[in-house]
Amino acid sequence: MRLGKSVKNLAWSFCIVGCLQTGAWAAEMPKEPSKAVSGSAERHLANIRQLTVGRQNAEAYFSFDGTKLIFQSTNKWAKDTPASTRKPAEAGLGCYQMYVMDVDGKQVQPVSTGEGATTCGYFYPGDRRILYSSTHAAGPNCPPKPKRDGAYRWALDDYDIYAVDLDGRNVQRLTTTPGYDAEATISPDGKTIVWTSVRDGDLDLYAMNLDGTGIRRLTDDVGYDGGAFFSPDSRRIVYRAAHPTDPTEIARYQELLAQRLVEPGQLEIFVMNADGSGKQQVTSNNASNFSPFFHPDGKRIIFSSNVETRGEGGRPSFHLYLVNDDGTGLERLTLEGRFNSFPMFSPDGKRLVWVSDRNAKEPGEFNVFLADWVP
Repeated sequence: MRLGKSVKNLAWSFCIVGCLQTGAWAAEMPKEPSKAVSGSAERHLANIRQLTVGRQNAEAYFSFDGTKLIFQSTNKWAKDTPASTRKPAEAGLGCYQMYVMDVDGKQVQPVSTGEGATTCGYFYPGDRRILYSSTHAAGPNCPPKPKRDGAYRWALDDYDIYAVDLDGRNVQRLTTTPGYDAEATISPDGKTIVWTSVRDGDLDLYAMNLDGTGIRRLTDDVGYDGGAFFSPDSRRIVYRAAHPTDPTEIARYQELLAQRLVEPGQLEIFVMNADGSGKQQVTSNNASNFSPFFHPDGKRIIFSSNVETRGEGGRPSFHLYLVNDDGTGLERLTLEGRFNSFPMFSPDGKRLVWVSDRNAKEPGEFNVFLADWVP
């Protein structure tokens, strides 16, 4: 692989399996917490506020009306607990559970079962139901971590996609095939779910109706395709992908896949039409590029990458960038912290939510941040 080991490890701990297992990256973090950059000028971000405190909080995504966020956390809150009031001594969770909170960080509501591991939450149109992926059908405990054997690997655990009410009731299982089904998001027009599945023997993107019917495969290149989001008009999809081309790398990828494992490499950003046609590669920089999301104009893409910072003091550093959908006009957005990722614009395009280690008090801590978007 082209990336240095430490950079590759941190990048892929967040992105190889999409929104899955985000917190386990803590083992690869530098030993001291991140520090704010004095005098930084993140000119597109105003009125930055921190919505959660402590441990691992990730994958915060807006409701359709922009008043709530669904997110995953290793913190344990009771119903209606403000996310900003967690005390450091309180017990945490061994793996992620799913929560909904108001956009100001208050009134946290648990929405998952409390069993297994959860990931990749998203609101349904109308904001009365949500979907997320969970392993609880395979067992009540957190899935075991894979043996690394000197390499950096991730397990493709038995996640399935579920739809539930905001109080966690009326659970509907949308996927039932063995293996990994996760990274699900819903189109802005409220008609289609896109997600990543291993159901046909590779990690590909699929689409289905909101009730789990009408499944169709969108990608078929060898390798990982995931982390997909729709454009504002629901006509296109942006996603991240890693497609090995060398026969030896392909054979190794398939060997690990048969063991329900993935061993990371670089990721590039792609776009395609909502039916899977017209695939185009956006980035081509041999870096770890992930968590892409369309700008409200539908012509640019915000994403996280280490493209400019792989050599900063020998430590990995990931920041948010904007790029045109043809790969031109790259612009760096964040300067503070050493990890910024999982960006999403609010439905009205006026705010940005993302995850960062800025202001972290402990190694491996990352939190949800919200800012006003300055064009």
